[in-house]
Amino acid sequence: MVFLLVTNDDGVHAPGILALAQAMRELGAVEVVAPAANQSAGGHKKTLFQTIPVSPTTLADGSPAQAVSGSPADCIALAALGLSTQWKPNLVVSGINRGANLGQDITYSGTVTAALESTIHGVPAVAISLENRNADRVEDYAEAARVALAVVRIALTKPLPPFTILNVNVPKGAVKGIRLARQGLRIYRDELETSADAASYRIVGPEPSGIYDSPGTDLWAVHNGYASLTPI
Repeated sequence: MVFLLVTNDDGVHAPGILALAQAMRELGAVEVVAPAANQSAGGHKKTLFQTIPVSPTTLADGSPAQAVSGSPADCIALAALGLSTQWKPNLVVSGINRGANLGQDITYSGTVTAALESTIHGVPAVAISLENRNADRVEDYAEAARVALAVVRIALTKPLPPFTILNVNVPKGAVKGIRLARQGLRIYRDELETSADAASYRIVGPEPSGIYDSPGTDLWAVHNGYASLTPI
């Protein structure tokens, strides 16, 4: 019996994780352990020296889940250390993230670092992201869920090398196919916003761009309508 653990960084009640969990149920039993609140761009944060509250909850379709008041990496660590009664899963699947995780995005991404945390505990993982920051409905993730299902089927039949994950990015709209890709180069244009009394600050700026005209990269693939698959 296939057993999959599903997590994300957008939060346990985000539409992307519901779409992913529903798709993964076609392959076997699914357990959802995810952050109680949005943890986007939290990176590989691990909570130390304080307690991590966990509470049972349900997804919008009524299926059970665990809401962790911590980071995506905390979710996986807690599951591995005893929160999950069925650990080890065949695979950890993280997503579906609202927004792509291309190039250097992976250093910020809680979606990707949850998958990396899984490898630390000896379980291969797949991270799935959708290049659509306006994806607010479960239906918006249908194509990404279809890609996730195809990739996870392969990952279950052809085991990944130790400490390796698959980072999958899906373009908005129809997907032409799946391309094996290396990491591309993101370009960030962050700016500093200062309060009137200079006592507080915010990092702001437009969506990152990148080098899109380099064939073989994840940015090129997604920019040209393909889902990118990048081993990390």
